[in-house]
Amino acid sequence: MFRIAAQTPGTAIERVTVRHARAEDAGALERLAALDSAHAPGGPLLVAESDAGIVAALPVGSGRPIADPFEPTAEVLALLELRATQLREGRKPRRGLGERIRSLLRRRPATA
Repeated sequence: MFRIAAQTPGTAIERVTVRHARAEDAGALERLAALDSAHAPGGPLLVAESDAGIVAALPVGSGRPIADPFEPTAEVLALLELRATQLREGRKPRRGLGERIRSLLRRRPATA
């Protein structure tokens, strides 16, 4: 879970929490989808939550995000996209030590 506090000149500090959606978020996600004239996304979701509640949601795999049209959510959606990318990249299988060493040895220039 990430918490971000940002201060913009002329506005109050706004706190945003990015986290995985839970089962108890279903009602809030349905309301958010209705506000956005969309269907609530299925599957694992990341949500952005502020003092006003859940203001945006994004499927972790792929799919259309939903956001509160009455809140400034462009930066929040960018934050959700960034976190989703981090999660997707974290799932990539890592190469073993032997494979990494062989890869380095193949790139080594020949010495004469």
